[in-house]
Amino acid sequence: MFNWAKQTLANVAGTQEPIYGPSAIKSVAVEAEKKPYTELSREHMKWQAVNISSTCVETQSFYLMSDDGHLALAQVIYSNVAGIHTTCQFNCKIFSREASKPHLWSTSPLSNVDFNDDKTAFYADDCAVELSEDGTTYTIKSMNDDKAIVNLKITRETPAFHAGETGKTLYGTDLSNPWGSMRHSFWPRCVTEGTITTKEGAIDFKGKALFIHALQGMKPHHAAAKWNFADFQGPTYSAVLMQYTTPASYGSTVVSVGGISKKDEIITAGTDHTVTHTAVNADAENDWPEPTAIKFAWSGKTSDGKAVDAVIEGPIGPRVDKVDVMAEVPGFVKKIVAGAAGTKPYIYQYSPKVTLKLKIGDEEITEEGQLFSEATFILEEN
Repeated sequence: MFNWAKQTLANVAGTQEPIYGPSAIKSVAVEAEKKPYTELSREHMKWQAVNISSTCVETQSFYLMSDDGHLALAQVIYSNVAGIHTTCQFNCKIFSREASKPHLWSTSPLSNVDFNDDKTAFYADDCAVELSEDGTTYTIKSMNDDKAIVNLKITRETPAFHAGETGKTLYGTDLSNPWGSMRHSFWPRCVTEGTITTKEGAIDFKGKALFIHALQGMKPHHAAAKWNFADFQGPTYSAVLMQYTTPASYGSTVVSVGGISKKDEIITAGTDHTVTHTAVNADAENDWPEPTAIKFAWSGKTSDGKAVDAVIEGPIGPRVDKVDVMAEVPGFVKKIVAGAAGTKPYIYQYSPKVTLKLKIGDEEITEEGQLFSEATFILEEN
């Protein structure tokens, strides 16, 4: 079958794509060679709300670490399935601090979705995520599920960024007219206030946060076969790293984006970062090589040319959760991956206390802090 026909079938049915090779992907790292990162304004934070014939998923995700030790996620997912059906979901997860107590997981379909005129605010029945006029604060309100009533304010302390000029990795045999893309925008260090109210009462989420606005302009299992993610928040410094490896269709290409920041300042950001699983155990349930020790490494330069290197490494377990994505996600996501041979997505989540070792020029800094990390396996590679 011709590749274009295989691609059309894959877009509609979710099947695996043919092998295009590394020439069919342009990593954002190519842009980053000339411009490691771009500081973002309010204009960059607009919802794309893409309505195209192929499938795409857009998310706004807030990773919360309260001062008293609670860890949570609040997230809006906007999904366009093959240009035929658009659906939206609000997710909230509060990680239990007690081994004997289950995590709180809430996922609610949203109705009557709309945006404000400049697409910086998202609205649905009993849900709103709004960006302030000065572009520094999000307010998140959701009453879709009485298990988790969300009322939060997230204010960035550090400039926002994405890697390179556009932030985009492009997919397609004609990269001047790509059929897919991937983009992540970061607010790497934020302060939070507000509550998430459960049936047991209100939880105060005064503390720190990371915000990521992501657009996967193609089916998730076509864009990436596996992911690694790190969110470090310390008293002074924050570090974020998002790495994905494409399926063999695109040459098993590794793309890493992230950076190091502190209050009022991006120290470095770009694509010269690595993730290594230094120890693994085979998961008896699904055969995925679950990491038990990881090394996250950042490399770059400050705005005035000083070399920057940072590392977090060591044991990462025990994990706080293992998510069988196909069991947890809404039905529309199941439709997205229907028919994709070898697709069995699992997310391994961790939240250890760790040490960030940072070197800026000749200055060496060590800081203890909280890490939230995920290792995600999606697709068995041929």
